[in-house]
Amino acid sequence: MKYCFLILSLLLFGRAAAQIKVDYPDAGPIALPHSWHGNLRPIGTKGFQEEIDSSALRRADSLVQLALSQQAFPGCRVLAAWDGRIFYDKSFGFLSYDQAQPVTEETVYDLASLTKVVSTTLAVMKLYEQKKLDLNKTLGDYLSFTKGSDKDTIRLRDLLLHQAGLKAWIPFYKALLDSSGKPLDSLFRDTWSERFCVPVANDLFLRGDYEDSVWKVILNSPLENKGRYVYSDLDFYFLAAVVERVSGQALNRYVATQFYRPMGLHHIGYLPLSFCRLDNIAPTENETIFRRQLLRGYVHDPGAALFGGVAGHAGVFATAQDVASLFQMLLAGGKWQGRRFFKPATIQYFSAYSSPLSRRGLGFDKPSPEAYDGGPAGTHCTGYAFGHQGFTGTCAWADPGTGIVFVFLSNRVNPSAENKRINILNTRTTVQDALYEALGYPEDTTRARLREQQLSVQ
Repeated sequence: MKYCFLILSLLLFGRAAAQIKVDYPDAGPIALPHSWHGNLRPIGTKGFQEEIDSSALRRADSLVQLALSQQAFPGCRVLAAWDGRIFYDKSFGFLSYDQAQPVTEETVYDLASLTKVVSTTLAVMKLYEQKKLDLNKTLGDYLSFTKGSDKDTIRLRDLLLHQAGLKAWIPFYKALLDSSGKPLDSLFRDTWSERFCVPVANDLFLRGDYEDSVWKVILNSPLENKGRYVYSDLDFYFLAAVVERVSGQALNRYVATQFYRPMGLHHIGYLPLSFCRLDNIAPTENETIFRRQLLRGYVHDPGAALFGGVAGHAGVFATAQDVASLFQMLLAGGKWQGRRFFKPATIQYFSAYSSPLSRRGLGFDKPSPEAYDGGPAGTHCTGYAFGHQGFTGTCAWADPGTGIVFVFLSNRVNPSAENKRINILNTRTTVQDALYEALGYPEDTTRARLREQQLSVQ
């Protein structure tokens, strides 16, 4: 049975301050009839509603408008789908505060740490499903260069859970600067050559052999967090290297050929200047320390930049539609337009609460199990939800408990990453909650019980 999700009057709300596009249920890249597969079926839902609460949709609009008025970000894209049908799809604000370009459905954002789940975790899941990876094996089993270091005994499972003991972050770029803070002449050139071939920003190329120095720093860093959950990008440096070693392909090529291109997604990937125009890419930071320029079309994360923009923890750029399509595929048990990409059991395994030390799943972040506190997700999310946030002001979540996919993309780091207003205002989570309320879903207080159940069967 089909339902009419939208009321024409909603198109008129907030038009002066936002460029609004709404897709009707039978339009758009993920507006397809949806069937639940395997065990990924709605759990405890109230059933489909014939009308969406328009006041809750207006509240979502107002929350974004408040963030815009507080300059939490210059603009954003918000997309939500229910049972595979888009019911909220809007562009707000501009690509930068000069208001020269409005955000549109074609705007491509730097996903930052969303890369961890739309690239590396998907790759690990595929290789695991194909029995090419054993999560209980160690880095030493897959990466010979870790032999002899204290990293060779780290299990892949602990990397996915951010409990491998690694440091939270290493500011690699500091070793690249001279005493005056400028990039070292011995390491950089402003034109490409065979020796200086790693693009870290516009007209700035790093020496091609410097990657070895990055790995040396990582291998020599202390395991200072053993037995603790510490969110670390370093975990995903290693996971990306494992994927490349096992698959025999560069990470960007592997995820493009295994997922993005077969799904018909043409506005997602690493190295965005290879698949979209510069003026469609939202600029990120006017970075004054390392690359000394406004970053646009080049990855914001400085560590990922040292790998030429292709890394396990950051580097993917995308439109909201393509991110939502990936999460809808996962929500649908691994199927997309009749083609299977994962078995439902694989998705269920990776997306469940998987550690007594944290809220994390395997690669995926999860809502906090606490009642009335969803952590990185909204309080209305069920414990079945899985997704991730990104440093640049992004997030994406799929919730098998409700059938909702939620994507929020912004460039809150423009012009400065010091702008933390998106977190102070809790914009991403409160907008997500408003959209859940529009469908009649209350705050979820059962996540802790579900976490206990899922941990008990592992």
